[in-house]
Amino acid sequence: MALKPLHDPRDGALKVVGLMSGSGTNLRKILEHQEKLREKEGRYLYQVAAIFSDNAASNAVELGKDFDLPVIIHDLAAFYKKRGGARSDMRLRDEFDKLTVRMLSVFEARVAAYAGYMSLATRPLINAFIGVNVHPADLSIEEKGKRKWIGGHAVSDQIAGGEKFLRASTHLIEPECDLGKLFMISKPVQVEIFLGADLKNPADLKKVADFNQDRLKANGDWVIFPKTIEEIARGNFQAGEKGEFFYKNKPIPKGLRLEEV
Repeated sequence: MALKPLHDPRDGALKVVGLMSGSGTNLRKILEHQEKLREKEGRYLYQVAAIFSDNAASNAVELGKDFDLPVIIHDLAAFYKKRGGARSDMRLRDEFDKLTVRMLSVFEARVAAYAGYMSLATRPLINAFIGVNVHPADLSIEEKGKRKWIGGHAVSDQIAGGEKFLRASTHLIEPECDLGKLFMISKPVQVEIFLGADLKNPADLKKVADFNQDRLKANGDWVIFPKTIEEIARGNFQAGEKGEFFYKNKPIPKGLRLEEV
């Protein structure tokens, strides 16, 4: 079977655009890792070329200043308001994404890092880049043939469901949310529950989930998100004839665990 690297390092440094909606902490970690690799290797393995935000109130401008990067802000709420449409109108979202791709085309990036980007991507944006996202759960876990811990409440769902350990996963952005092919899965973070917390109480569950999600970010998301982009840049992630992922010629249908790198 002929395998093709998602990026061939002989073509130079991998170009990346960062997509964000809020604080940009994930993107900051990617940028910090980029610079650490440059210092170690004496060259860029990957390079974030620009930052795009769909939220005028995000930290995109501040992050751009910190790393001397161009910033494009195209506010999604203002876009919908101008056109008099509801946020649920995916035809308008498709139009928004076409404009986003046009705005970013000048940077000639191959990868888009969905670093806290809260808008649901449509095909124009999905098809324009290799989209990499991080999710606060082990997406290789399935129940009845379907991924078990998907959605915006994955951490609280896992804790309420009795999971003792949390992991983060990086995956390809594909049309169905949280169902893209897997890149990497982080090392486990043991769940910590406050003494006296009642997980059947929504307020207690939220407090416990928020605390553990912060721990997972530090030990999961912020480790494997930059590492995934690094491994793409090194040419180590490959695609088969049907688009299935390999790592150094090894099939990874359930993702690559960080311990295996």
